[in-house]
Amino acid sequence: MEGLRQRLTEFAAARRWEPFHTPKNLASALTVEAGELLEIFQWLTPEQASAVMADPDRAHRVRDEVADVFAYLLQFCTAVGVDPLTALAAKIERNELRFPVPGAPSEGGDVNSESGSSPV
Repeated sequence: MEGLRQRLTEFAAARRWEPFHTPKNLASALTVEAGELLEIFQWLTPEQASAVMADPDRAHRVRDEVADVFAYLLQFCTAVGVDPLTALAAKIERNELRFPVPGAPSEGGDVNSESGSSPV
């Protein structure tokens, strides 16, 4: 992740784009690219959307748009000083507390004792 972030920083610096890579501009660009990803799926049925990656042309577009979204997200995180992996881990932890598994024992209990399954 750090290597990709550094490559993006160097790419922008070599082209003298830093003045334009403000948090507002990067957030705007991220939104535009997410919209372009959504456009691929806009009028598809759920079944068609599930099969998008089977079509080589559409799959290529999806991969390109995912890359664009990810690139702008990394650049945004760099601009505002957010470690995206740390932020995601913290958010997952908060969501686990906010949205407990239905029927799971309360905190401190062994969730898997009855089912015999192991956590993944």
